[in-house]
Amino acid sequence: MQLSEDTRKKVILFQQTEITEYHIYKRLAKRIKSKENAAVLDQIAEDELRHYNGWKEYTKEDVQPRWFFVWFYYLVSIVFGFTFGVKLMEQGEEAAQENYAAVAKEIPEAAKYQEEENVHEEKLIGMLDEERLQYAGSVVLGLNDALVELTGALAGLTLALQNVELIALSGLITGIAASLSMAASEYLSTRSEKTSKNPVRAAVYTGIAYITTVTLLILPYLLFDNFYLDLAIALTTAVVIIAVFNYYISVAKGESFRERFIEMAGLSLSVAAFSFVIGYFIRQWLGIEI
Repeated sequence: MQLSEDTRKKVILFQQTEITEYHIYKRLAKRIKSKENAAVLDQIAEDELRHYNGWKEYTKEDVQPRWFFVWFYYLVSIVFGFTFGVKLMEQGEEAAQENYAAVAKEIPEAAKYQEEENVHEEKLIGMLDEERLQYAGSVVLGLNDALVELTGALAGLTLALQNVELIALSGLITGIAASLSMAASEYLSTRSEKTSKNPVRAAVYTGIAYITTVTLLILPYLLFDNFYLDLAIALTTAVVIIAVFNYYISVAKGESFRERFIEMAGLSLSVAAFSFVIGYFIRQWLGIEI
């Protein structure tokens, strides 16, 4: 079949996308320890290769993969988890799949390929099972509690003490004690729920999330002498942490980024503002000058 020049260009782009994803999935399948997950990704890879060869029947041309994206998504998957990497890649290809309908008149298989891309792969991706997502709730608990408690505590301490060394000392003591408390609470909670989650791992995820957040929020007070600047940096850091984590969850678990971000950011900043005011009144009421 003789394709129009415009259709041919689109089909070659489809070929390149398919062969690029084939190499990504194949590399991930070899990297993953779980045989079930490896089988899922291997199946997706074979589907991509089949689509590539289907398009090749029309173009009669071999197309090289985009190696930059092969290694980019591979590295993202290794660092942030293969479920996140795979779903991020699929999101990036959604716009390209819309062009399938544009060539369906000349290539009948285009509609079939599009349906497989939208349904079959999504179904397979939904079968992926990854530990870090199983314990996402524990991470949320540690992050959310640390952000709400510590942003509030730092805001109150900043106005009450107005001394960076004392604020950092108080914040670290509060944060470390709270992280151990939260980890212990998550251990007991997970154990009592009798779920498939390991209580010790749940506690570790919660504790690590909490202490990491504490470290990032306290850091400005250890670097700069202006406590108002330190508070501003800490609050900005809190918003960035919320944004990054919620973006990760929204991609990996297919949840709304906007709703989760607004809820967590609004809660943390509201508590910080309230604590800032409370710190001022307590300072005035006790007449403390440091």
